[in-house]
Amino acid sequence: MAAPRPTGAHPQRPQLLAVGVMIWLGSEFMFFSGLFAAFFTIRAHATVWPPPGTKLDTYQALVFTFVLLASSPTMQLAVWAQERGERVKARFWLVVSFLLGLAFIANQAYEWKTLPFRPHTNAYGSLFYIMSGLHGLHVILGLVAMIFLMIRVAGPKGDAGETPVFQAVSYYWHFVDIVWIGLFSALFLLS
Repeated sequence: MAAPRPTGAHPQRPQLLAVGVMIWLGSEFMFFSGLFAAFFTIRAHATVWPPPGTKLDTYQALVFTFVLLASSPTMQLAVWAQERGERVKARFWLVVSFLLGLAFIANQAYEWKTLPFRPHTNAYGSLFYIMSGLHGLHVILGLVAMIFLMIRVAGPKGDAGETPVFQAVSYYWHFVDIVWIGLFSALFLLS
């Protein structure tokens, strides 16, 4: 039998920001699930998939997949450093995460420019640009959030709300990385 709580004591509750971010990420998960459903439905009804002329550089995409995935542990190192009050380390790992994410986006821009197909070429082209583009937009939003974190952690002392914000951005960033694993698999490996 549990000991009774003292009068006025509240059970340990999660941060409201963390709960809000988890709910929002749940809606983002459903959004990307809809894109995957469209992809696999269209793929199932195509006689040839991907259509002729659809050439992707899977090896280059794999390298930059690892670049993006490497940004997840560095982001977590930034969070842990911030939680311990090690602001210089937190900034360092945040900058590393930002640069890795930026390299991923730069590769995606290069890839889009050099692909032999466009969104209007065929159904695969439409799906490729929509799915990778929306993911790229999410990566860019994560990079913008990291810029705000860098500004926030630039001062010598933090504030009470700093840790939940770092954690929330890290949840979002990990989500973006996980979604890319599914997108890379669908667009590059299963095609």
